[in-house]
Amino acid sequence: MEKETLSSAKQIEADLLVQAILVSVFYIAAQMLSDIASLQIVLVAGFSIDAGTFIYPLTFTLRDMVHKVAGIKIARMLILTAAGVNILMALLFKLVSMLPPDLSVGPQTAFGTLLAPVWRIVLASIIAEVVAELIDTEGYRIWVEKVTRRFEWARVVFSNAFSVPVDSFLFSFLAFYGKFPLSVVSSIFFSNMIIKGLTTIISIPGIYLVKERK
Repeated sequence: MEKETLSSAKQIEADLLVQAILVSVFYIAAQMLSDIASLQIVLVAGFSIDAGTFIYPLTFTLRDMVHKVAGIKIARMLILTAAGVNILMALLFKLVSMLPPDLSVGPQTAFGTLLAPVWRIVLASIIAEVVAELIDTEGYRIWVEKVTRRFEWARVVFSNAFSVPVDSFLFSFLAFYGKFPLSVVSSIFFSNMIIKGLTTIISIPGIYLVKERK
Protein backbone atom coordinates (compact mmCIF):
# COMPACT_ATOMS: atom_id res chain seq x y z
CA MET A 1 0.00 0.00 0.00
CA GLU A 2 2.81 2.40 0.92
CA LYS A 3 4.62 1.65 -2.37
CA GLU A 4 1.42 2.25 -4.31
CA THR A 5 0.90 5.60 -2.56
CA LEU A 6 4.49 6.64 -3.28
CA SER A 7 4.16 5.58 -6.91
CA SER A 8 0.91 7.53 -7.23
CA ALA A 9 2.52 10.64 -5.72
CA LYS A 10 5.44 10.40 -8.16
CA GLN A 11 3.03 10.06 -11.08
CA ILE A 12 1.13 13.16 -9.96
CA GLU A 13 4.40 15.12 -9.73
CA ALA A 14 5.40 13.93 -13.19
CA ASP A 15 2.02 14.98 -14.62
CA LEU A 16 2.31 18.41 -12.98
CA LEU A 17 5.81 18.87 -14.40
CA VAL A 18 4.70 18.00 -17.94
CA GLN A 19 1.72 20.33 -17.71
CA ALA A 20 3.85 23.15 -16.29
CA ILE A 21 6.38 22.82 -19.12
CA LEU A 22 3.74 22.73 -21.85
CA VAL A 23 1.79 25.72 -20.54
CA SER A 24 5.02 27.70 -20.04
CA VAL A 25 6.06 27.03 -23.63
CA PHE A 26 2.67 28.19 -24.90
CA TYR A 27 2.91 31.30 -22.69
CA ILE A 28 6.31 32.40 -24.01
CA ALA A 29 5.32 31.57 -27.59
CA ALA A 30 2.18 33.71 -27.28
CA GLN A 31 4.25 36.57 -25.80
CA MET A 32 6.74 36.45 -28.68
CA LEU A 33 4.09 36.21 -31.40
CA SER A 34 2.09 39.08 -29.93
CA ASP A 35 5.17 41.32 -29.72
CA ILE A 36 5.96 40.67 -33.39
CA ALA A 37 2.37 41.22 -34.50
CA SER A 38 2.14 44.45 -32.46
CA LEU A 39 4.41 46.15 -34.99
CA GLN A 40 1.41 46.27 -37.34
CA ILE A 41 -1.65 48.48 -36.69
CA VAL A 42 -4.76 47.19 -38.44
CA LEU A 43 -8.31 48.49 -38.85
CA VAL A 44 -11.13 46.20 -37.72
CA ALA A 45 -14.77 47.29 -37.50
CA GLY A 46 -13.67 50.92 -37.47
CA PHE A 47 -11.22 50.42 -34.58
CA SER A 48 -7.46 50.86 -34.80
CA ILE A 49 -5.93 47.70 -33.29
CA ASP A 50 -2.35 46.56 -32.87
CA ALA A 51 -2.35 43.08 -34.38
CA GLY A 52 -0.71 41.56 -31.30
CA THR A 53 -4.03 42.00 -29.51
CA PHE A 54 -5.40 38.99 -31.39
CA ILE A 55 -3.13 36.58 -29.50
CA TYR A 56 -1.72 38.42 -26.48
CA PRO A 57 -4.86 38.17 -24.28
CA LEU A 58 -4.36 34.40 -24.13
CA THR A 59 -1.24 34.98 -22.02
CA PHE A 60 -3.31 36.06 -19.02
CA THR A 61 -5.15 32.74 -18.80
CA LEU A 62 -1.97 30.83 -19.65
CA ARG A 63 -0.28 32.63 -16.76
CA ASP A 64 -3.16 31.61 -14.49
CA MET A 65 -2.71 28.03 -15.64
CA VAL A 66 1.03 28.15 -14.83
CA HIS A 67 0.19 29.62 -11.42
CA LYS A 68 -2.27 26.81 -10.76
CA VAL A 69 -0.01 23.95 -11.81
CA ALA A 70 3.40 25.28 -10.70
CA GLY A 71 2.83 27.93 -8.03
CA ILE A 72 3.34 31.66 -7.68
CA LYS A 73 7.16 31.66 -7.72
CA ILE A 74 7.32 29.88 -11.07
CA ALA A 75 4.63 32.18 -12.45
CA ARG A 76 6.63 35.27 -11.49
CA MET A 77 9.84 33.78 -12.85
CA LEU A 78 8.10 32.96 -16.13
CA ILE A 79 6.88 36.55 -16.54
CA LEU A 80 10.41 37.92 -16.18
CA THR A 81 11.85 35.17 -18.38
CA ALA A 82 9.37 36.00 -21.15
CA ALA A 83 10.38 39.67 -20.94
CA GLY A 84 14.04 38.67 -21.31
CA VAL A 85 13.27 36.42 -24.28
CA ASN A 86 11.36 39.23 -26.01
CA ILE A 87 14.26 41.65 -25.52
CA LEU A 88 16.70 39.10 -26.98
CA MET A 89 14.34 38.53 -29.89
CA ALA A 90 14.18 42.26 -30.62
CA LEU A 91 17.96 42.57 -30.42
CA LEU A 92 18.39 39.62 -32.80
CA PHE A 93 15.95 41.10 -35.32
CA LYS A 94 17.75 44.46 -35.11
CA LEU A 95 21.15 42.81 -35.64
CA VAL A 96 19.94 40.78 -38.63
CA SER A 97 18.33 43.86 -40.20
CA MET A 98 21.63 45.78 -39.88
CA LEU A 99 23.79 43.11 -41.51
CA PRO A 100 24.37 43.52 -45.25
CA PRO A 101 22.16 41.16 -47.28
CA ASP A 102 23.54 38.73 -49.85
CA LEU A 103 22.44 40.49 -53.03
CA SER A 104 23.14 37.38 -55.12
CA VAL A 105 19.79 35.99 -53.94
CA GLY A 106 17.87 39.26 -54.34
CA PRO A 107 17.45 42.58 -52.50
CA GLN A 108 15.99 41.03 -49.30
CA THR A 109 14.43 44.24 -47.99
CA ALA A 110 11.31 42.64 -46.52
CA PHE A 111 12.94 41.42 -43.29
CA GLY A 112 14.32 44.79 -42.26
CA THR A 113 11.13 46.59 -43.25
CA LEU A 114 8.87 44.23 -41.33
CA LEU A 115 10.83 42.98 -38.34
CA ALA A 116 13.48 45.58 -37.51
CA PRO A 117 12.24 46.59 -34.05
CA VAL A 118 10.47 49.86 -33.41
CA TRP A 119 12.02 50.21 -29.98
CA ARG A 120 9.32 52.37 -28.47
CA ILE A 121 6.71 49.73 -29.30
CA VAL A 122 8.97 46.91 -28.12
CA LEU A 123 9.72 48.57 -24.77
CA ALA A 124 6.11 49.66 -24.27
CA SER A 125 4.97 46.11 -24.92
CA ILE A 126 7.46 44.56 -22.50
CA ILE A 127 6.78 47.11 -19.74
CA ALA A 128 3.02 46.63 -20.09
CA GLU A 129 3.39 42.85 -20.11
CA VAL A 130 5.54 42.68 -16.98
CA VAL A 131 3.46 45.14 -14.94
CA ALA A 132 0.09 43.69 -15.99
CA GLU A 133 1.13 40.05 -15.60
CA LEU A 134 2.51 40.70 -12.11
CA ILE A 135 -0.78 42.38 -11.22
CA ASP A 136 -2.58 39.35 -12.66
CA THR A 137 -0.42 37.15 -10.41
CA GLU A 138 -1.40 39.10 -7.30
CA GLY A 139 -5.07 39.09 -8.26
CA TYR A 140 -4.98 35.32 -8.68
CA ARG A 141 -3.14 34.88 -5.37
CA ILE A 142 -5.59 37.08 -3.47
CA TRP A 143 -8.58 35.19 -4.84
CA VAL A 144 -7.14 31.76 -3.99
CA GLU A 145 -5.76 32.69 -0.55
CA LYS A 146 -8.34 35.19 0.69
CA VAL A 147 -11.57 34.26 -1.06
CA THR A 148 -11.87 30.60 -2.08
CA ARG A 149 -10.20 27.79 -3.98
CA ARG A 150 -13.57 26.92 -5.47
CA PHE A 151 -14.97 28.46 -8.62
CA GLU A 152 -11.75 28.32 -10.61
CA TRP A 153 -13.33 30.29 -13.44
CA ALA A 154 -13.69 33.22 -11.03
CA ARG A 155 -9.91 33.31 -10.48
CA VAL A 156 -9.43 34.06 -14.16
CA VAL A 157 -12.15 36.71 -14.26
CA PHE A 158 -10.98 38.40 -11.04
CA SER A 159 -7.28 38.55 -11.93
CA ASN A 160 -7.92 39.63 -15.52
CA ALA A 161 -10.33 42.33 -14.42
CA PHE A 162 -7.34 44.22 -13.00
CA SER A 163 -4.56 43.23 -15.37
CA VAL A 164 -6.32 43.74 -18.72
CA PRO A 165 -7.12 47.47 -18.25
CA VAL A 166 -3.61 48.16 -16.92
CA ASP A 167 -1.95 46.34 -19.82
CA SER A 168 -4.14 48.03 -22.43
CA PHE A 169 -3.56 51.51 -21.02
CA LEU A 170 0.19 51.17 -20.56
CA PHE A 171 0.83 49.69 -23.98
CA SER A 172 -1.43 52.05 -25.91
CA PHE A 173 -0.11 55.25 -24.37
CA LEU A 174 3.53 54.29 -23.93
CA ALA A 175 3.76 53.03 -27.51
CA PHE A 176 1.66 55.54 -29.43
CA TYR A 177 0.89 58.70 -27.42
CA GLY A 178 2.37 61.69 -29.20
CA LYS A 179 3.03 59.62 -32.32
CA PHE A 180 -0.59 59.17 -33.37
CA PRO A 181 -3.59 61.46 -32.76
CA LEU A 182 -5.23 60.97 -29.36
CA SER A 183 -8.32 59.60 -31.10
CA VAL A 184 -6.25 56.80 -32.63
CA VAL A 185 -4.49 56.03 -29.34
CA SER A 186 -7.85 55.95 -27.55
CA SER A 187 -9.23 53.68 -30.25
CA ILE A 188 -6.30 51.29 -29.75
CA PHE A 189 -6.88 51.37 -25.98
CA PHE A 190 -10.63 50.66 -26.14
CA SER A 191 -10.30 48.01 -28.84
CA ASN A 192 -7.61 46.31 -26.73
CA MET A 193 -9.98 46.30 -23.76
CA ILE A 194 -12.85 44.84 -25.77
CA ILE A 195 -10.84 42.09 -27.44
CA LYS A 196 -8.97 41.13 -24.26
CA GLY A 197 -12.22 41.04 -22.29
CA LEU A 198 -13.83 38.74 -24.86
CA THR A 199 -10.72 36.56 -24.96
CA THR A 200 -10.83 36.25 -21.17
CA ILE A 201 -14.36 34.85 -21.40
CA ILE A 202 -13.47 32.47 -24.24
CA SER A 203 -10.29 31.22 -22.55
CA ILE A 204 -11.82 30.54 -19.11
CA PRO A 205 -12.18 26.75 -19.72
CA GLY A 206 -8.39 26.56 -20.06
CA ILE A 207 -7.97 26.83 -16.29
CA TYR A 208 -9.63 23.41 -15.94
CA LEU A 209 -7.12 21.73 -18.27
CA VAL A 210 -4.35 21.58 -15.64
CA LYS A 211 -4.13 20.07 -12.19
CA GLU A 212 -3.63 22.20 -9.10
CA ARG A 213 -0.44 21.97 -7.06
CA LYS A 214 -1.44 21.57 -3.43
